[in-house]
Amino acid sequence: MARVGGRTQVIGESARLKAVQAPVIPIISTWIAETPDTISLGQGIVSYGPPAAAIDAARHFGGAADDHRYGPVEGLPVLVDAFETKLRAENGIVVQPESRTVITAGSNLAFMNAILAITDPGDEVILQTPFYFNHDMAIVMAGAVMVPVPTTRAYQLDLEAIAHAITPRTRAVVTVSPNNPTGVVYDEASLRAVNELCRARGVFHIHDEAYEYFTYGGVTPFSPGSIAGAAGHTISLFSLSKAYGMASWRIGAMIFPASLWDAINKVQDTILICATHVSQAAAVAALRTGRAYTQQHLPALDAMRRHIFAVLDAADVPCDVFESPGAFYYFLKVHTDLDSMTLAERLVREHRVAAIPGIAFGMHDGCYLRISYGALDGDRARDGLGRLVHGLRAIST
Repeated sequence: MARVGGRTQVIGESARLKAVQAPVIPIISTWIAETPDTISLGQGIVSYGPPAAAIDAARHFGGAADDHRYGPVEGLPVLVDAFETKLRAENGIVVQPESRTVITAGSNLAFMNAILAITDPGDEVILQTPFYFNHDMAIVMAGAVMVPVPTTRAYQLDLEAIAHAITPRTRAVVTVSPNNPTGVVYDEASLRAVNELCRARGVFHIHDEAYEYFTYGGVTPFSPGSIAGAAGHTISLFSLSKAYGMASWRIGAMIFPASLWDAINKVQDTILICATHVSQAAAVAALRTGRAYTQQHLPALDAMRRHIFAVLDAADVPCDVFESPGAFYYFLKVHTDLDSMTLAERLVREHRVAAIPGIAFGMHDGCYLRISYGALDGDRARDGLGRLVHGLRAIST
């Protein structure tokens, strides 16, 4: 409050921030806190923690004076090198000399860096619906315009719709595979087509690969950054949060055209300066442990994935669900006239199970929920699934 010309005037937030959707996870977390013994099928995290080598690296961190000083904006050279080695071996992405790597505080910051670096107010960024809500939030926060493009009925890319949505104000097309919130994995041909469309139309292709290690049934994800000639217009985002159980450590990376270095450097230096050194030290150890660490957890996740689909796909459960071969999500369309926020709250308050409402992912043409099975052990997940099914039947009738 302030006194202006003898009157009391409310000093509030910016109009730009008012336009940003409220972060949904804290809202759901508040409902859970108010409802004891709620089982959360909401937040997208894994149940396991980091590799022992990463914990050990953190324990031994701090012996040198440089450990406690600011480091390079782009990250410690040893971690940058470890990431680039991983990218060459696993993703077919050769970073130098046409691209650069920057270590970020998770892939959310990487996405924010990219949007701030490539857009001006009023520029457009295309997201596939349903989209990851923090991507929408970042675009609006930057003063750009989020352009939603529908996917197919099975949540695959609609190439014709993407091409039709590109205008002179478009700066980027965003894809996420394996996908959050649907769990689908986009096929190589479609991602190649999107990348070529972006090249031909002079826009960036931002591709988020946070769930790259979480695929099942022989499905393999594809990295558009590996395409010959793609380095000049492709931005690839990676994260250790999911694969290595390091969500709170806030470590990710972005690979981007070298032409954007000055812009990315300005953004990262202003927002973060550099990722925390203790987390970077742990990340080096995690990457050296390798993807085998994640793979040992996949059989249990795959068994739960198949069990959940079998339960939800039953004729007497009032929802539509598509089998998802990636990440650890299912995206349900519920047969109800309720909006998804109301349904999600009633599931918590009345049935003690939490899911994320589809409205947060840009879905307004019905009632949708995202459920996650990554954070719970088998018995707890089955209990939560039972509560969810019971709640859907009771509320939808």
